[in-house]
Amino acid sequence: MQTAQWRTSSYSAANSNCVEVAVAQQVSVRDTKNREAGQLTVSREAWQGVLGTLQTAPATDPTH
Repeated sequence: MQTAQWRTSSYSAANSNCVEVAVAQQVSVRDTKNREAGQLTVSREAWQGVLGTLQTAPATDPTH
């Protein structure tokens, strides 16, 4: 996915402690601290499942 538009959340801190997401026919996710390590690529349907789980999961302390 070299031509994909990678995006980082506007809520991400400046310390690069986040992931980037690229949406095309599939969805790819990579670590901003180690982009060269590659990415995890899943179907759009699987990504919707991830987002649904995150939206319904109880909030946790982000410092842990």
